[in-house]
Amino acid sequence: MGKVIAATGNEAVAEALRQINPDVCAAYPITPQTDMMQRFSFFTNNGMVKTEMILVESEHSAMSACVGASAAGGRVVTATSSQGLLLMLEIVFIASGFRLPIVMPVVNRAVSAPINIHGDHSDAMAARDAGWIQLWSENAQEAYDNTIQAFRIAEHLDIRLPAMVCLDGFIISHSIERIEYLDDKVVSDFVGEFQAINPLLDIEHPKSYGPLILTDYYMEYRRAHNDVMSRVSKVVLDVAKDFEKISGRKYDLFETYRLEDADIALVVLNSAAGTSKDVIDSFRNKGIKAGLIKPRLMRPFPYAEVAEALKHLKAICVLDRADAFGASLGPLCTDIMASLYQYQQKPVIINKIYGLGGRDYLPSQAEYSLNELVEILNTGKVKTLKEYIGVRE
Repeated sequence: MGKVIAATGNEAVAEALRQINPDVCAAYPITPQTDMMQRFSFFTNNGMVKTEMILVESEHSAMSACVGASAAGGRVVTATSSQGLLLMLEIVFIASGFRLPIVMPVVNRAVSAPINIHGDHSDAMAARDAGWIQLWSENAQEAYDNTIQAFRIAEHLDIRLPAMVCLDGFIISHSIERIEYLDDKVVSDFVGEFQAINPLLDIEHPKSYGPLILTDYYMEYRRAHNDVMSRVSKVVLDVAKDFEKISGRKYDLFETYRLEDADIALVVLNSAAGTSKDVIDSFRNKGIKAGLIKPRLMRPFPYAEVAEALKHLKAICVLDRADAFGASLGPLCTDIMASLYQYQQKPVIINKIYGLGGRDYLPSQAEYSLNELVEILNTGKVKTLKEYIGVRE
């Protein structure tokens, strides 16, 4: 079906972008994303894609150029990390407000201060409510697959919203894995030709972007954006079915692991899921019915579907690789709690903050979290609702 190679996550996403061959890419280097855009620049400089590569003076400028190129009628991509995403945040909201289907891989990295170049989820969580679709990736294969699917999802005529593809900095972006690439023509045919909607460069039908909306229609505009978001889950599932036909790889709104008959479960994003699955297997070998759910679609969050998958459990530990300062719980835990709030009988939920600034997530931390859930089942008591784990005392 394709070719199997050893590659890093950054290399895999750059390869996906080469196969998609977007019209415009505007990007600024930032660790640990730099290698991805450097590789894609190699493709542009050597005529392997027809993409217009725009080198800019900042991430704010990068997203501004992407907005202009997308509004003009092009298929557009960029990439960023950490402070870069925060710097472009003003324009990130504009991209979604204008319904521009820009695709942006985000190589997740801790935010300053103090400066830290390693991976956690603080950056994408800071932008989770900016009106973008967010797809999260456990490994380099998923990052490659999600990038290809992101274009179909974002550009769908019922959606037309920008999309982030999130992958853990260094853990995924710089680690070499076994990856199966699809054939170039298969990817090209799957993504299809870009269809521009109300392009500014259509001089036969002049138009402008950026109208002023005050109290008369601003709320209606925002409600319309929310209505579009409500259609995303179905499109994600439809695109995943088509992707399975060309790849043999199945995707959903989230992945479950040994969850159907579980009493307790972990909820975790991205690369930590692999480590957690191994620990869950060890608990199963001891006769403890443990399971896992790994969200793939973080925005819009599939509340109803997640709740349906979790409602039979007795206790859940949500592991967050980002904190929400001043809030009682981490961002992922907040969404999980909200999804289950509707049920009168619901699982006990606890929250662990782990891996900030790229600190390793160890099997012992998954064991600690699951053992606490077992203790809750045995005693009916919760020691701590939210706790930092893996912290030096």
